[in-house]
Amino acid sequence: MTIIVLLGVLLLVIAGCVCVVWTARGGPRRVRVVATTTTAAGELVSRSGKRRRSNEGQE
Repeated sequence: MTIIVLLGVLLLVIAGCVCVVWTARGGPRRVRVVATTTTAAGELVSRSGKRRRSNEGQE
């Protein structure tokens, strides 16, 4: 069951990356929405990782 969930997440990540590339080449509106969502999610993950690393250094 865990493998199926991980494969699903992997497919969503790959689809998001494809939409980001497609948007850079001028894709339709629905692709731009998915690309914006993917980019925002990536920013949130990046900020979370930076915050976690900075908190570890303070201990």
